[in-house]
Amino acid sequence: MLKQKTIKDSFSFSGKGLHTGLNLTVTFCPAPDNYGYKIQRIDLEGQPIIDAVADNVVETTRGTVLAKNGVKVSTIEHAMAALYALGIDNCLIQVNGPEIPILDGSSQFYVNKIEEVGTIEQNSVKDFYIIKSKIEFRDENTGSSIIVLPDENFSLNVLVSYDSQIIPNQFATLEDMAKFKEEIAASRTFVFVREIEPLLQAGLIKGGDLDNAIVIYERQMSQENFDKLADVMGVPHMDAKQLGYINHKPLVWPNECARHKLLDVIGDLALIGKPIKGRIIATRPGHTINNKFARQMRKEIRLHEIQAPTYDCNRPPIMDVNRIRELLPHRYPFQLVDKVIEIGSNYIVGIKNVTSNEPFFQGHFPQEPVMPGVLQIEAMAQVGGLLVLNSVDEPERYSTYFLKIDGVKFRQKVVPGDTLIFRVELLAPIRRGISTMKGYIFVGEKVVCEAEFMAQIVKNK
Repeated sequence: MLKQKTIKDSFSFSGKGLHTGLNLTVTFCPAPDNYGYKIQRIDLEGQPIIDAVADNVVETTRGTVLAKNGVKVSTIEHAMAALYALGIDNCLIQVNGPEIPILDGSSQFYVNKIEEVGTIEQNSVKDFYIIKSKIEFRDENTGSSIIVLPDENFSLNVLVSYDSQIIPNQFATLEDMAKFKEEIAASRTFVFVREIEPLLQAGLIKGGDLDNAIVIYERQMSQENFDKLADVMGVPHMDAKQLGYINHKPLVWPNECARHKLLDVIGDLALIGKPIKGRIIATRPGHTINNKFARQMRKEIRLHEIQAPTYDCNRPPIMDVNRIRELLPHRYPFQLVDKVIEIGSNYIVGIKNVTSNEPFFQGHFPQEPVMPGVLQIEAMAQVGGLLVLNSVDEPERYSTYFLKIDGVKFRQKVVPGDTLIFRVELLAPIRRGISTMKGYIFVGEKVVCEAEFMAQIVKNK
């Protein structure tokens, strides 16, 4: 299983804020396991910290703004995209003002620096949220939508559409996060000339210029008004009849605007709080719908805090019944594991198919067959025993015995026809033959039973 990652060392950038125009410094620091992303305002008393999660987003006008207890940090999306795309799970970001500097309007400086300082693998397992069915969010007023579908990895398709002669329709795709640096990171933020004056009146883009944004002139205006805007932007006067891009640096790609929208989607979905495995299809995305979708995903995750392992009955098992009998002493009617489909250094996934022919149904109960809870726990322990015994020589010379069972919860009945999926993991390394484990039993996507237990591995006399 993949482990969590953080950066090996701290690094900093200085520059102006896109909206505030302030000179700012941001520092990225390593963080411990399960820390997530947090942003600290080191310029304020007490140096308050804000969790970088979608629930703390308070504003999405031309950028993503986090706030907690009246403390704000804006324009975080480009940094978040770099961290997420490069697989960084834990990072503390310190900034000495209300905004992260815009730099060149892309993520490439962050990506380059993360690669320069390197990353370090941590002890905790990376906790993916696996998309198992279609999830959709639509904004009927704007025509924007975000759909996520099951997929082996995290991938994105983004489609943008504007009432514009220059970029009426564009799309961008990223199939592999490993290609983020070469295909997406250098894409810059953009603005339409017609938006500049309203944004300035709203107190935004005070630090915007042609070095940190692509400016698109796609609706002809009078020469007088165009000259005024040129003065505001600090650029020479140009012919108002000539539509097109206004920027110092040529476009990196013809669809750079769509690629930047894809970058923004990654940055905003980084605030879900967990990496996901699924394919994102975003149509006319923006920070507002990105955040609404991220909030919806956080609700989904809370509803399915413990996800069932993926079970494909067509794949051959890691352990079949014959291998199980080599490891466990249990036989009919007490062998309660049919096969093992996944095994790692500290976890195991097993299967039991519950049929109407189970001997315990004769008395439990004849008119309403229900699998006894004690046998569910026994089956769970057998799966845990397979994890342990699979790692020792001559497993037939060992047996496992319960020492303690805690936190048992039965959430729904197990009946004939159910397929039980067990996921059991070690809570600590095995010491002196003692193992502590946490186990879950699923039927479909639902947890039907859970427990913590301690067992002793004893050599048979």
